[in-house]
Amino acid sequence: MSPKSRTLFLAGIAMAATLTSGSLGAAARPAAQDGEGACTGTPSATRLYVTVQGVRSSQGLIAVTLYADDPKRFLVKHGSLYVGRVAATAPTTRVCIHLPAPGTYAIAVYHDINGNQKFDRNMLGLPKEAYGFSNNASTFFGLPSFSSVRIAVPHNDMAISVKLKYP
Repeated sequence: MSPKSRTLFLAGIAMAATLTSGSLGAAARPAAQDGEGACTGTPSATRLYVTVQGVRSSQGLIAVTLYADDPKRFLVKHGSLYVGRVAATAPTTRVCIHLPAPGTYAIAVYHDINGNQKFDRNMLGLPKEAYGFSNNASTFFGLPSFSSVRIAVPHNDMAISVKLKYP
């Protein structure tokens, strides 16, 4: 990837994360993290456990953004169903989120190192914070396609893993 392509790609991730964070609602408050206990989001009968790997610091928050099975709403302003946040724990943070029901979803994650509930960027617009997607979808050539991040959640208490990528 050329330096110019990489710059455009990283700026796109930063923009998508900023737009995504604009979709927060009342349920966006941080939740207690106790492994099996409290989950973020509107209580429901379906929980998803997201293990975020590669967390380099226990500072700040881990933000997990949930998207419905709709490619037109993926990574767009007000497109997410929900953003859940928990305290970051290095090297692995486990986040439990309530889902509306079993189904197909997409997940985007970032490490909000300073806890300001924003995806921070440098003066060039490049990400300053780590990010990742469900299925550990590749971001080598740009933002991942919706089809590469879709996950089926057929039952309660399913678990997935997302590896953070640092800028």
